[in-house]
Amino acid sequence: MPGIYSVFIINKSGGLIFNKDFLRPSNLNLNDTLRLASIWHSLHAIAAQLAPNPGCTGIDALYADTFTLHCFQTLTGTKFLMVVDPNTPDIDTILRTMVYELYNNYVLKNPFYEVEMPVRCELFDTNLAASVALLHRRWGVITADR
Repeated sequence: MPGIYSVFIINKSGGLIFNKDFLRPSNLNLNDTLRLASIWHSLHAIAAQLAPNPGCTGIDALYADTFTLHCFQTLTGTKFLMVVDPNTPDIDTILRTMVYELYNNYVLKNPFYEVEMPVRCELFDTNLAASVALLHRRWGVITADR
Protein backbone atom coordinates (compact mmCIF):
# COMPACT_ATOMS: atom_id res chain seq x y z
CA MET A 1 0.00 0.00 0.00
CA PRO A 2 1.46 3.41 -0.90
CA GLY A 3 2.60 5.68 1.87
CA ILE A 4 5.19 8.23 2.95
CA TYR A 5 7.27 7.08 5.91
CA SER A 6 9.67 9.99 6.46
CA VAL A 7 10.95 13.28 5.06
CA PHE A 8 14.49 14.57 5.62
CA ILE A 9 16.15 17.82 4.55
CA ILE A 10 19.95 17.96 4.43
CA ASN A 11 21.86 21.22 3.98
CA LYS A 12 24.70 21.64 1.49
CA SER A 13 27.26 20.84 4.21
CA GLY A 14 25.66 17.47 4.94
CA GLY A 15 23.92 18.47 8.15
CA LEU A 16 20.40 17.32 8.89
CA ILE A 17 18.18 20.39 9.21
CA PHE A 18 14.76 18.70 9.26
CA ASN A 19 13.26 15.25 9.70
CA LYS A 20 9.74 14.04 10.31
CA ASP A 21 8.22 10.56 10.46
CA PHE A 22 4.67 10.02 9.24
CA LEU A 23 3.39 6.44 9.04
CA ARG A 24 5.54 4.55 11.49
CA PRO A 25 7.82 6.11 14.04
CA SER A 26 11.50 5.53 13.42
CA ASN A 27 13.40 3.55 16.01
CA LEU A 28 16.49 5.69 15.36
CA ASN A 29 17.69 8.14 17.96
CA LEU A 30 18.81 11.64 17.00
CA ASN A 31 22.49 10.70 16.69
CA ASP A 32 21.69 7.82 14.32
CA THR A 33 19.50 10.11 12.23
CA LEU A 34 22.27 12.72 12.00
CA ARG A 35 24.77 10.03 11.06
CA LEU A 36 22.50 8.66 8.31
CA ALA A 37 22.04 12.14 6.85
CA SER A 38 25.79 12.67 6.80
CA ILE A 39 26.39 9.27 5.19
CA TRP A 40 23.76 9.97 2.51
CA HIS A 41 25.38 13.33 1.77
CA SER A 42 28.78 11.64 1.37
CA LEU A 43 27.45 8.81 -0.81
CA HIS A 44 25.60 11.32 -2.96
CA ALA A 45 28.80 13.31 -3.53
CA ILE A 46 30.90 10.20 -4.24
CA ALA A 47 28.32 8.90 -6.72
CA ALA A 48 28.38 12.24 -8.56
CA GLN A 49 32.18 12.03 -8.90
CA LEU A 50 32.23 8.37 -9.97
CA ALA A 51 29.39 8.57 -12.46
CA PRO A 52 30.45 7.81 -16.03
CA ASN A 53 27.98 10.35 -17.41
CA PRO A 54 29.01 14.00 -17.31
CA GLY A 55 26.53 16.19 -15.45
CA CYS A 56 25.39 13.46 -13.06
CA THR A 57 24.43 15.07 -9.74
CA GLY A 58 24.44 11.96 -7.54
CA ILE A 59 22.03 9.31 -6.33
CA ASP A 60 18.37 9.99 -7.14
CA ALA A 61 16.84 6.89 -5.57
CA LEU A 62 17.70 3.87 -3.47
CA TYR A 63 15.43 0.85 -3.90
CA ALA A 64 14.99 -1.84 -1.23
CA ASP A 65 12.43 -4.57 -0.62
CA THR A 66 10.48 -2.71 2.07
CA PHE A 67 11.11 0.96 1.22
CA THR A 68 12.36 3.34 -1.44
CA LEU A 69 14.42 6.44 -0.68
CA HIS A 70 14.11 9.29 -3.18
CA CYS A 71 16.40 12.32 -3.25
CA PHE A 72 15.95 15.71 -4.87
CA GLN A 73 18.93 18.07 -4.80
CA THR A 74 18.34 21.77 -5.42
CA LEU A 75 20.75 24.04 -7.27
CA THR A 76 21.95 25.36 -3.89
CA GLY A 77 22.90 21.85 -2.73
CA THR A 78 20.04 21.30 -0.29
CA LYS A 79 18.80 17.71 -0.46
CA PHE A 80 15.23 16.62 0.12
CA LEU A 81 14.87 12.93 0.98
CA MET A 82 11.66 10.98 1.19
CA VAL A 83 11.38 7.41 2.45
CA VAL A 84 8.29 5.76 1.00
CA ASP A 85 6.64 2.42 0.45
CA PRO A 86 7.85 0.84 -2.83
CA ASN A 87 4.29 1.07 -4.25
CA THR A 88 4.00 4.83 -3.78
CA PRO A 89 3.35 6.65 -7.08
CA ASP A 90 4.75 9.98 -8.34
CA ILE A 91 7.36 10.49 -5.62
CA ASP A 92 9.54 12.76 -7.74
CA THR A 93 6.55 15.01 -8.37
CA ILE A 94 5.60 15.00 -4.68
CA LEU A 95 9.16 15.85 -3.64
CA ARG A 96 9.57 18.67 -6.15
CA THR A 97 6.14 20.23 -5.97
CA MET A 98 4.78 19.54 -2.52
CA VAL A 99 7.79 19.34 -0.17
CA TYR A 100 10.10 21.74 -2.01
CA GLU A 101 7.35 24.33 -2.56
CA LEU A 102 6.28 24.15 1.09
CA TYR A 103 9.93 24.63 2.10
CA ASN A 104 10.22 27.65 -0.19
CA ASN A 105 6.94 29.19 0.94
CA TYR A 106 7.16 28.65 4.69
CA VAL A 107 10.87 28.31 5.51
CA LEU A 108 12.87 30.36 3.04
CA LYS A 109 10.37 33.24 3.06
CA ASN A 110 10.38 33.33 6.86
CA PRO A 111 12.37 36.46 7.84
CA PHE A 112 13.58 34.78 11.04
CA TYR A 113 15.01 31.69 9.34
CA GLU A 114 18.76 31.53 8.72
CA VAL A 115 19.74 29.46 5.70
CA GLU A 116 21.51 26.15 6.46
CA MET A 117 20.21 26.14 10.05
CA PRO A 118 17.70 23.62 11.47
CA VAL A 119 14.14 24.21 10.31
CA ARG A 120 11.96 25.35 13.22
CA CYS A 121 8.91 26.66 11.42
CA GLU A 122 5.47 25.65 12.69
CA LEU A 123 3.71 26.63 9.46
CA PHE A 124 6.02 24.33 7.48
CA ASP A 125 5.43 21.45 9.92
CA THR A 126 1.65 21.78 9.92
CA ASN A 127 1.31 22.26 6.15
CA LEU A 128 3.65 19.35 5.41
CA ALA A 129 1.73 17.09 7.81
CA ALA A 130 -1.58 18.20 6.29
CA SER A 131 -0.33 17.59 2.73
CA VAL A 132 0.99 14.13 3.59
CA ALA A 133 -2.26 13.29 5.42
CA LEU A 134 -4.22 14.35 2.33
CA LEU A 135 -2.12 12.05 0.14
CA HIS A 136 -2.54 9.20 2.62
CA ARG A 137 -6.32 9.66 2.61
CA ARG A 138 -6.29 9.73 -1.20
CA TRP A 139 -4.34 6.45 -1.25
CA GLY A 140 -6.53 4.88 1.45
CA VAL A 141 -3.75 4.63 4.03
CA ILE A 142 -4.89 4.30 7.62
CA THR A 143 -2.79 6.40 9.98
CA ALA A 144 -2.61 6.48 13.76
CA ASP A 145 -4.27 9.93 13.94
CA ARG A 146 -7.51 8.72 12.30
